[in-house]
Amino acid sequence: MFGTWFRLYGFFNRLRDWERRRFTRPGLGVLGGLIVATAMAPDTDNNVAYQAVALLMFMLLTGVLFSFVFRGKFNLERVMPRFGTVGAPLQYRVNLRNLSVKPERGLAVLEELEDQRPSYREWTALQKVERKSMRSFRIGQGSRVNPFKVATIKEAPVPPAAPGEETEVQLELTPHRRGVLQFKGLVVARADPLGLFRAFRRIPLPQTLLVLPKRYPLPPIALPGTMKYQEGGVALASNVGQSEEFVALRDYRHGDPLRHIHWRSWAKTGKPVVKEFEDEFFVRHALVLDTFTEDPYSEIFEEAVSVAASFACTIPSQESLLDLLFVGTETYCFTAGRGLAHADQMLEILAGVRASLDHGFERLEHLVLNHVSAVSGVICVLLAWDESRQELVRKLKALDTPLLVLVLADPKTAMGIQAGPMSDQPDRFHVIEVSKVEVGLRNLR
Repeated sequence: MFGTWFRLYGFFNRLRDWERRRFTRPGLGVLGGLIVATAMAPDTDNNVAYQAVALLMFMLLTGVLFSFVFRGKFNLERVMPRFGTVGAPLQYRVNLRNLSVKPERGLAVLEELEDQRPSYREWTALQKVERKSMRSFRIGQGSRVNPFKVATIKEAPVPPAAPGEETEVQLELTPHRRGVLQFKGLVVARADPLGLFRAFRRIPLPQTLLVLPKRYPLPPIALPGTMKYQEGGVALASNVGQSEEFVALRDYRHGDPLRHIHWRSWAKTGKPVVKEFEDEFFVRHALVLDTFTEDPYSEIFEEAVSVAASFACTIPSQESLLDLLFVGTETYCFTAGRGLAHADQMLEILAGVRASLDHGFERLEHLVLNHVSAVSGVICVLLAWDESRQELVRKLKALDTPLLVLVLADPKTAMGIQAGPMSDQPDRFHVIEVSKVEVGLRNLR
């Protein structure tokens, strides 16, 4: 059953895309009129719609036939940044050179993306979640708006181009989904003399754009935790840790970093001498992202990733380190801060985060508890507030770990969520409605 619906979904999706790109707005109007006239044509006694069928059909066939005589030659170059952001319009340019021997007018440039429709497994998983939600009347998984629509790209008209002339065209792209956006090529389109149907000249031009998660501004936040001893901190902390330049000199031992060599002492003694540092203390936070959900395309999950991205952009600028912990196909821990990875690299990682469908929440709990001894505090971004997530918070509190807990929820679920194990620290527990994330983060202190 699912297989038949999936094939129909793919067929009508491709048909709709072809129709929208090939027909102009007047052409779609003529096509709609032809369909209506054809439906009414059999009743020849009460209307004359059959006469309109021949006229409208002739107009459309003329437009289609003219598309075969478009022989323009072009060279195109796309110039665009490396990154985009979900929901943020991105403008970039395309340089078009007319290689034909005659001027070209009435042209437009369109993008052609790689086919990024869902796989059968993704489509089936989404249908099962929606059916389950309908049977139980659940709203808690969050809403969605066509999770498989990757981007909206506005076509751009091209000014008249003389033979050999190069023209610059501005295109605008609005990404709707995180991850890698794959471009297949560019299309130069020209409408027929009646302005109904467009002829295409395709120019292969593969390229990729990494779409980063949406981010929200964060107010100044007193993050949990203070400076903490880090074993082997000199190499890790780089410029973050606090210590004197060195406390002693000693003979070089195999494995000592070359940057710790004291060159003056080596020159005097004739043998390598290194500087010995005292222990390092610095602030290091763990950002825990909950990826466990039945619906990998829900708005709640996407907003949770955006919240994590907002912290990832903010914390490394506060003279501290940030460890991003989450579970995907396996467990992951990435560290950013001065002297290590930059916030941009963590955003690239978050751009590719997917829901964990093959593991249980206990895997994230195990990862966090094994890592907690190295951090000053933990920030939890959770998709629910069930018993397993509350149990993780209880265990962290039992270890005297400073916490900041953020729970994403839809409006109806949010009203019934109680602080539970965080009731003694209400200022460190926040329920954020998925439709008011920016407002919820603005109220953090």
